Amino acid sequence: MKSILITGGAGFIGSNFVRTLLRLEPDARIVNLDALTYAGSLENLRDLPAPERHTFVQGDICDRELVEDLLRQHQVDTLIHFAAESHVDRSILGPAPFVQTNVMGTFTLLDACRRVWGEADGFAGRRFHHVSTDEVYGSLEPGAPAFQEATPYEPRSPYSASKAASDHLVRAYFHTYGMPVTITNCSNNYGPYQFPEKLIPLMILNAVRGQALPIYGDGKQIRDWLYVEDHCEAIHRVVQDGKPGETYNVGGGNQPYNIDLVREICAILDELRPGARPYAELIQHVPDRPGHDRRYAMDISKIRAELDWVPRHDIESGLRATVQWYLDHPDWVRAVLEQDGYQTWLDKNYVERGGK
Repeated sequence: MKSILITGGAGFIGSNFVRTLLRLEPDARIVNLDALTYAGSLENLRDLPAPERHTFVQGDICDRELVEDLLRQHQVDTLIHFAAESHVDRSILGPAPFVQTNVMGTFTLLDACRRVWGEADGFAGRRFHHVSTDEVYGSLEPGAPAFQEATPYEPRSPYSASKAASDHLVRAYFHTYGMPVTITNCSNNYGPYQFPEKLIPLMILNAVRGQALPIYGDGKQIRDWLYVEDHCEAIHRVVQDGKPGETYNVGGGNQPYNIDLVREICAILDELRPGARPYAELIQHVPDRPGHDRRYAMDISKIRAELDWVPRHDIESGLRATVQWYLDHPDWVRAVLEQDGYQTWLDKNYVERGGK
């Protein structure tokens, strides 16, 4: 990797990956293309290591002319595709942007690479890496084996359906055109810079503000929690050494019930920032969301065997680091919470469904 185009690099996982890449690849130059929608922010890119090797461009991945210009101008040899509409609840309330960004955006990137790289010296030394999700596989029953790379797709929300479609497009460009692609399907990420509509940062920030901690249904949903730094290192390993055309599942090996996860966050906050009463008293159950997948779990035996990758963080160390980060970065939190529409969306998603 010498010249890398990262899409969605001002978002949660993308901005963490920018930091990881600048740290691990001292000769690489990064072009960061992000539309700066609600979940992307330049606040996520402050104080980068080696900022002189990072160029930010605000733009839409569906803008074919812009994408081709960036590929040519910067002689991009590697494209790492994070940009996506990624929140299930938002996809239920409004699915159209998910189809546009996740399906048409991925198509635009693939076809732009096919054209530009084909005009030059072909696909030799190139790589298109697509970051996807475990949600394309559907929902697991209690006790069922973890998702493997060959597990049939069974998406159950507009979000996961749009990501499944994008995965199929990426594979099609490998089989049809010979484009050197790789895909990672990851489990639920958490860590610094995550937009606080997701479970873990929402619980942390609501708790410290004394607001209700809304839990869907009985709270017995199970997710495979992956610390974002581990995920970024896995992607780097796959882009470097993964076999073209292959998919690699990435998971954290941590599968508590959501309700137990929230109680652990409350216990950490009770220790780090004691309040007048235990934070767990703020927990409130709200009506479950439609089609809510009950359980996810990832089998990471392939990436472990082929690329020698395993996560370095367990849920205890990762959660503590995450809580501490949010407590230590009030300016970032303030900037995010003051965004237009954030509180309106929370009210619509939780309060209007019957929560308090």
